[in-house]
Amino acid sequence: MSDTQYLSPNQKALRRLLKNKSAVFGMVVIIIALFLAIFAYLLAPDSTPNANEQIPEIATRRPGFSAQILLENRSITVEKTNWWQKMWFGEENLYKAAPIVDYQLDGNTLWLNRYTGDQMPPLRDSLSLAHLLYQLPDSLPISLSGGSVHFRKGEQTMTVPLSAMSQQFKTERLETRHYYLGTDKHGRDILSRLLLGIRVSLSVGLMAVFIALLVGITIGMLAGYFGGWIDDLLLWFMSVFWSVPLLLLVFAIVFVFGSDKREFWHLYVAVGLTMWVEVARMVRGQVMSWREKEFVEAARSFGFSQFRIMFRHILPNIMGPIMVVAAADFASAIIIEAGLSYLGIGIRPPQPSWGNMLNEYYSYLGTGKEYLALLPGGAIMLLVLAFNLLGNGLRDALDVKLRT
Repeated sequence: MSDTQYLSPNQKALRRLLKNKSAVFGMVVIIIALFLAIFAYLLAPDSTPNANEQIPEIATRRPGFSAQILLENRSITVEKTNWWQKMWFGEENLYKAAPIVDYQLDGNTLWLNRYTGDQMPPLRDSLSLAHLLYQLPDSLPISLSGGSVHFRKGEQTMTVPLSAMSQQFKTERLETRHYYLGTDKHGRDILSRLLLGIRVSLSVGLMAVFIALLVGITIGMLAGYFGGWIDDLLLWFMSVFWSVPLLLLVFAIVFVFGSDKREFWHLYVAVGLTMWVEVARMVRGQVMSWREKEFVEAARSFGFSQFRIMFRHILPNIMGPIMVVAAADFASAIIIEAGLSYLGIGIRPPQPSWGNMLNEYYSYLGTGKEYLALLPGGAIMLLVLAFNLLGNGLRDALDVKLRT
């Protein structure tokens, strides 16, 4: 006797899903993407808000590029953030990053050769080491004697050995940065922006699918269960809505709700309202086939309300097809968001989105730096493929004709 005999239909479906290697691959990719989206700011080399630290001197460097960075004082005061704030919103850099070729310490003087480009000679410069380390006003006098630096900070007179300052400089103000996927035309780290782009794609997909399911299930349930003139009216409305060109509909929604570059809730609504018709038509057909079942007739005989029968008795039995459509709609939402951002009416810079990254980098095709466009394009393809594979796996796993 087969051990599957004692499994519930849901357990059998899960077993069939896990036997589908392509569906498992899709799930693994989605889980990894979700992990990277949540912890993007903690994992990204550039944890500034929107990964927007710009270093023009190292613009469009190839993957694997490394640079020695001097951390200089900023003209503004930056408040430190805790790890929770950093995880969700990033944190501003305390210092300004400046690439250098090399340096030399001569007492309190720091001699620098600033990096200005591969084809340009370095720029010779000098800084006061004490002013750099202790963020002193430029007008504050510094004295040097006995191998130590003397200066006043507030009400205190401080004496710091040069050897201690040299060690402090090397540990606190000097670092080597590795740009594993290179930099863009503004000198921003591409890896960091790709990681934050995952968060945009998944959040837009999730909210758009939620809106599509909420509207589509409600209208589909009403049309399929009540039938008659209600079905005719709602089916006519669905047909009219579906006849509107997708891009025209999205443009109208975006322009009606506005397009604030700091927020993209309008994008959730725009993408979600373009996908609900497919959900509604599928739910309508499923409800029409279930509403005459014996258990539904029994629920009516017990005097249960129509809405209880629809949402407590019929809806749980059609969740399988809904899940399949939701996976496919998630992939569609990612593509629509990328397309809108590419056209400039979706996610606006400096917020990183795979779509607006394509918009920025497509001009590099044919210049020897095609990777700038291929990286976000490949990321879109991989995530969409993962959701399509999962959707196909769910469809096969929930097929009642399959017995193994």
